[in-house]
Amino acid sequence: MSDLDVQIPTAFDPFADANAEDSGAGSKEYVHIRIQQRNGRKSLTTVQGLKKEFSYNKILKDLKKEFCCNGTVVQDPELGQVIQLQGDQRKNVSTFLVQAGIVKKDNIKIHGF
Repeated sequence: MSDLDVQIPTAFDPFADANAEDSGAGSKEYVHIRIQQRNGRKSLTTVQGLKKEFSYNKILKDLKKEFCCNGTVVQDPELGQVIQLQGDQRKNVSTFLVQAGIVKKDNIKIHGF
């Protein structure tokens, strides 16, 4: 037995690299812009994933003034704070966030039909 190297199995986490905060591909924080269908032609646009240091209420105020629509900030237990706007504002919101310097264009994901 002294000639053989005995290896004792240890706990191995195959997802440890993916969960690490300094990993390259998984560390991108995306801003998700989605559309939710309501009744008929009515819809909601939701913006999720903005950094916590931004004031959601100030961003919402500027978005409402810029696009002439109503909106609100909703606190979700899983997703955190989510901005909701009336209507299909996906393209408008994405260009606004890039021009205001809040998010880079590469970090925006637009979802919906």
